[in-house]
Amino acid sequence: METAPLKVLFVCKGNHARSIMAESIMRRLAGDKFMVFSAGSQPQPEISPFVARLLKSLNHDMAGLHPKSWNEFAQPGSPELDFVFTLSETAANAVPPAWPGNPMAALWTLPDPATVEGEDVQKALAFADAYRMLNNRISIFSSLPLSTLQGMALQHRLDAIGKDMGRRDDAA
Repeated sequence: METAPLKVLFVCKGNHARSIMAESIMRRLAGDKFMVFSAGSQPQPEISPFVARLLKSLNHDMAGLHPKSWNEFAQPGSPELDFVFTLSETAANAVPPAWPGNPMAALWTLPDPATVEGEDVQKALAFADAYRMLNNRISIFSSLPLSTLQGMALQHRLDAIGKDMGRRDDAA
């Protein structure tokens, strides 16, 4: 595996909540080790206001964050991806474009906070919970010894991050 910068794409359906948070978290945690992107199978016109508020309150750099189609990452001249993490069942069930670079892929689904109904406080808590889950997963991923893991061993670790973290999160 290359040393740096490794190219990571987070995908979900709307690219206005989970994948935007993941992109922002990874940018902060990974520094120059990764180039990070996000996209959606059916991108929304703008970032969720709950996500924008949450990221700003946590002092994330919002520069360049905006919803975009995953087709943008399958065009000629697109970055050759090393990893693609799918965060939603909808995106997981859609047929993705052919990603350049033959990336390793893993399914890291988590509940969509944008579907939570109720008062704004309940909605904000759902977004904060999604942020926490993503932060945990991305922290684990970014601390993996990627230079020593290859092939099936690396794939197993990537899959386990989504599965194991999902079980813990569901139990909470």
